[in-house]
Amino acid sequence: MSRACARHILVDSEEKCLQLKTDIEGGADFADVAKANSSCPSSRQGGDLGEFGPGQMVPEFDEVVFSAEVGSVEGPVKTQFGYHLLEVTSRR
Repeated sequence: MSRACARHILVDSEEKCLQLKTDIEGGADFADVAKANSSCPSSRQGGDLGEFGPGQMVPEFDEVVFSAEVGSVEGPVKTQFGYHLLEVTSRR
């Protein structure tokens, strides 16, 4: 079974999500941006969600985490929680 490690940033608007993605693509550190902006408790760990398998996260999240290129920043991904930026840090 596939396993992935990922980080994310959760915000309440698509506009904010896009702004943060631009900042990260411009060189801002993902973990620093997560700590300063994410409303998820994982923000304290720079957005790190640890390792998980398919079905452990909401479907919209899984779809991106198990298909995106490792290291790419994906999003905005809309879920019932808000808008996410996702970065797959590893997958096996």
